[in-house]
Amino acid sequence: MISSRILSRQSRRMLQIGVGHFVFSALEGFVIPVLRVPPLGLAVHRLSALQGVMMLALGLSWPRLRLGPVASRTAFWTYTYSSVATLVPYVLAALWGAGNTTIPLAAGTARGTSRQEAVIKVVLYSAAPSFFVSAALILWGLRMSDEDAAE
Repeated sequence: MISSRILSRQSRRMLQIGVGHFVFSALEGFVIPVLRVPPLGLAVHRLSALQGVMMLALGLSWPRLRLGPVASRTAFWTYTYSSVATLVPYVLAALWGAGNTTIPLAAGTARGTSRQEAVIKVVLYSAAPSFFVSAALILWGLRMSDEDAAE
């Protein structure tokens, strides 16, 4: 019972975060032309919208996960961190006019200082392990229950 209450609360939070991504995406769309690297601004716009869709989809399916309290918290926080840690470096790169060393397809020739490029790289690369942890837990949580298998 406690686990379902936790999953329900996390589901609601994911839905709120997803809507927040949409609002951010919409507002960020207005500033794309004035960013130092407009193509990166467009990448931020699209990425935030995609993350909003992912958060909404996960939020809607979250209560169906078969995870205990620790596993659900771990999956929730690692996915949330991964989402933010993926978006923030793109935002910073668009603001700084940087990112060529880590996200060259979006940044083009925009290259920042060594420190800026390092910040972008460290934060962006930190998103991957947390994403894989959350994806594994979510996949595990979506396994069939005994009742589902019997039907």
